[in-house]
Amino acid sequence: MEPASTNALFEQFSLGALTLASRIVMAPMTRNFSPAGVPGQDVADYYRRRAEAGVGLIMTEGTYIAHPSAGRATAVPRFQAGAPMDGWARVADAVHGAGGRIFAQLWHVGLCGRPLGPGVDGDVKLRGPSGLWADGTQENGPLSVAEIEDIIQAYGVSAALALEYGFDGIEIHAAHGYFIDQFFWPRTNRRDDKYGGDWAGRTRFGAEVIAECRRATAPDFPISVRVSQWKMGDMKAKLVASPDEFGQLLAPLSEAGADMFHCSTLKFWEPEFEGSDLNLAGWAKTLTGKPAISVGSVNGNTGAEPKGVVDNAADAAAMIGREEFDLLAVGRALIANPEWAEITRRGGFDALAPFDNEDCNARLY
Repeated sequence: MEPASTNALFEQFSLGALTLASRIVMAPMTRNFSPAGVPGQDVADYYRRRAEAGVGLIMTEGTYIAHPSAGRATAVPRFQAGAPMDGWARVADAVHGAGGRIFAQLWHVGLCGRPLGPGVDGDVKLRGPSGLWADGTQENGPLSVAEIEDIIQAYGVSAALALEYGFDGIEIHAAHGYFIDQFFWPRTNRRDDKYGGDWAGRTRFGAEVIAECRRATAPDFPISVRVSQWKMGDMKAKLVASPDEFGQLLAPLSEAGADMFHCSTLKFWEPEFEGSDLNLAGWAKTLTGKPAISVGSVNGNTGAEPKGVVDNAADAAAMIGREEFDLLAVGRALIANPEWAEITRRGGFDALAPFDNEDCNARLY
């Protein structure tokens, strides 16, 4: 029997004026390998190697936006003027030299920062929309409207730097219980002003961030937005319970200027809502009419059952072929296998190594 085809993964894809050489995206994965927030040559080599092997679009790891409250991990890269941008310029050049394209993922962790300890700046004051962690613990009080407006402007500053320093687009991290998602979620957003209450209020901040990034860049500069149901520390969380609610979440973001939605799920093959085979990315594409990226356990390298490497890339390719979504993001499989795209193109599934938390650092380059 002929193996199932992965050909759809290797077709070109256009997002406006931007053309990708393949449908494969490197998923953003936090690494903490940028001392003082500055990406070095090792970071450039890390991303270049994946682009050389056929990844069409690199999504950088989350990068702290140009605001002092964005996060307190000292080795997470920053996206602000000075040495961090000099480092990111080298990264973008390396990816482009390998024939790839690269988006900067802009990130503010909100009240989801790392606990105090080694590698953490204790002077950073974490902030959230209502000053509430997901478990109801209060910290630092609600943000004022003036503070919210200041953070929105900071997103625009970082977006403008992405354009200035040669990035092909940006991704706004609005998933996993981080800052923008904290506005979406009633558990962490108890505000009674224009940024709280119903869906229109809870999505207002995210929409204003997107609009500011659009204003600060260019009409044709691609903006992807990452969303999810699950949160850090709560894999079973459900932000939306139906396609209608998902539509209410996405519509303001789409109208504000999002060009594409990156839908983070734990298993890409699982339907999101009863009565349909569509996953979360499939619903995002259906509801907005805009391109969507799917992600979640490609090749099974999540540490969850079943163990080892699972041969499922062709299943994702088939879903692309059926136009359920447009691009496939690959995460841990690309850490374990920098040449994952080329190995998969050749049909060399047996050559793929499983992801291993114990030795993954040795495979980063």
